[in-house]
Amino acid sequence: MNLHQFRFVQEAVRRNLNLTEAAKALHTSQPGVSKAIIELEDELGVEIFARHGKRIKRVTEPGQQVLRSIEVILREVNNLRRIGEQFSHQDSGTLSIATTHTQARYVLPGPVAKLRQAYPKVNVSLHQGSPDQVAKMLLEESAEIGMATESLSGYPDLVTLPCYEWQHMLVFPFDHPLAARERISIEDLASVPLITYHPSFTGRSRIDQAFAQRHLTPNVVLEAIDSDVIKTYVRLGMGVGIVAEMAVQGENQSPDLVTKPGAVLFGHNVARVAFKRGTYLRQFVLRFAELLSDRLSKDLILRAMTGSDDDYDI
Repeated sequence: MNLHQFRFVQEAVRRNLNLTEAAKALHTSQPGVSKAIIELEDELGVEIFARHGKRIKRVTEPGQQVLRSIEVILREVNNLRRIGEQFSHQDSGTLSIATTHTQARYVLPGPVAKLRQAYPKVNVSLHQGSPDQVAKMLLEESAEIGMATESLSGYPDLVTLPCYEWQHMLVFPFDHPLAARERISIEDLASVPLITYHPSFTGRSRIDQAFAQRHLTPNVVLEAIDSDVIKTYVRLGMGVGIVAEMAVQGENQSPDLVTKPGAVLFGHNVARVAFKRGTYLRQFVLRFAELLSDRLSKDLILRAMTGSDDDYDI
């Protein structure tokens, strides 16, 4: 048996048992993938996959156990590679970050710039996606560190740590009837068109929950993943915007719009960083995490990676 066979089996599962797609992802041929898997099954004396004719239909019960072992083996192979890179090239390499658009646009520029100053030979590869896609990239080891607000804590194979708290902000044109109100209620917002994030992004679940608790349905006329897009449509008078506070603070302030805090209505959100459990983290990965938040330290992260991260909630 060999590592190629292990990777073929793992990728076949990741691609929903589609060997053609697995072969494309691994830059090889479909017959080659199929042959390698059959050879591994013959050597182990068990069927990893149940088949109907030549088509793979499902993972067998012994196949589930084989997959768990393959996951451990390939993870440790990647750890060996990182250890080698750490000690042979301690100040160089590539930092792969998986994150959402909001974090990439408003939160990460400062820490990334500081990391590059401290490690000028380290390149940064930024992968953007939904929170679930961020989690998947970490689990598949195409990224070493992930950052998002939604979903990350729901994956047992990820170690997640709180990074910082933030709230939603209400955004109005100056002439909007609600812009001059000192206090705004959920009922007020339910009576006007709203522009906010897609349901899987940037704390949208808290917004929906706030309306649901009052048995109200928000009139969301436009959804987007980009805060700047939301503000653009607010300027056009299409509705009241609900955006992350990072999008309207500091250099991102919009002097032509009125902004009001929304924590009283929607509560606070927690952005989290995540790592795949059991992976070896290089020094510049740990340093980057420290740059993201004063709450994070190298020692805290390493303790969480080797034990339980339940004690570190905000």
